[in-house]
Amino acid sequence: MKVTTSTIQNTTCFHCGEDCLLGPVHYDNKSFCCNGCVSVYRLLNESGLEEYYQIDQAAGISFKNIKTSKRFDYLDDHTLIEKIIDFRKGSSIHLRLSIPSIHCTSCVWLLENLHKLNPGVLSCTVNFLKRECSIAYDIEKTSLKNIAEQLAAIGYEPQIQLDHIEKKASVHPNRKLWIKLGVAGFAFGNIMLFSFPDYLAVDTQEVERSFSIAFGALNIILSLPVLFYSSSDYLKSAWAAIRQKGINLDVPISVGILALFLRSVYEISFGIGAGYLDSFTGLVFFLLIGKLIQEKTYQRLYFDRDYKSYLPISVVLINEQFDEQSISIDRLRVGDHMMLRNQELIPADAKLLSETCLVDYSFITGESEPQRVQKGELIYAGGRIVGTTAIMEVVKEVSNSYLTELWNNETFSEECNNTNITG
Repeated sequence: MKVTTSTIQNTTCFHCGEDCLLGPVHYDNKSFCCNGCVSVYRLLNESGLEEYYQIDQAAGISFKNIKTSKRFDYLDDHTLIEKIIDFRKGSSIHLRLSIPSIHCTSCVWLLENLHKLNPGVLSCTVNFLKRECSIAYDIEKTSLKNIAEQLAAIGYEPQIQLDHIEKKASVHPNRKLWIKLGVAGFAFGNIMLFSFPDYLAVDTQEVERSFSIAFGALNIILSLPVLFYSSSDYLKSAWAAIRQKGINLDVPISVGILALFLRSVYEISFGIGAGYLDSFTGLVFFLLIGKLIQEKTYQRLYFDRDYKSYLPISVVLINEQFDEQSISIDRLRVGDHMMLRNQELIPADAKLLSETCLVDYSFITGESEPQRVQKGELIYAGGRIVGTTAIMEVVKEVSNSYLTELWNNETFSEECNNTNITG
């Protein structure tokens, strides 16, 4: 069927839902904003995946500004692949890919049917919250490069950053905090059980005096680990603030903890009442739950990222004959000539070889206005090329660039951020 271009204005694209401002492209009695969207629509139909549009109308991604290039040639490097994959068994390889373009249920459905587009894919499971895909594929039928190109062709280009090459151990949960929470929860539940007669307002005359003393003693014994272990962080922080002749949020919390405990011990010891040890342990228990949620939120915000989390995994080098070669960032060396296109991030400090270019330094300085750089001037890592393609010569390796020094600043250190949160 022939594809034609119409001059009708403000028609909505069947694939991505954007307005066809430059005139729609008609195919199969449907309107599209560009030929890229038409190509994806045809690919999905030919693969029997037309249900993609039934789950969520106009669920696709616009292809107006998506360019094709040899961006995934570096995935032919078997040494690099071994650093990316999670598991290998025979000819089967398992790995996780970050796909930021995932945004709706249609995306999940399409990606989990990736095996219909690429027979070499054995399975694909999507983690929507993390925007990740767990993919298993057969190396005898396909390659990681082919899978990445297939994903990019349908609008779900995988994002493989430099820190994926040098995998760090996963952040383990705060085991000590979980133990403290468990101790406080155990004591809280049992003290409530021992205090059950008091909740029912049973007359103490009807209860054996020996049982009241025994339950009171047990409550005190159970509350001691909560005081000296579970609430130790709050007490230490409050004491450190008082020694510095200051005050922080933990000071009133510690005052409340000590007041509840001491008053309860006093009442139980002199037979005045049952005390408030259930409230004391409950307070610490719920404080620790709040602290755990705060820590989980902090981990989800990824404050512990370093500069490698933001750099691309590959860059295109050119030689004297202007032949292009895609290599991984860790192999970039001083003197290499790299070619960067529009909106690509500069991975290392470099000298401009082209006549001129525009560089957006908002990632580093926060200034949104692009700066014009002339031939021979230094361009710092972290800048983003705006407009035409630029050729530049690397003058510093990635690990020695300005961006590295910026992220190694103590202001961005994980220890500093943890102190600010817990303080």
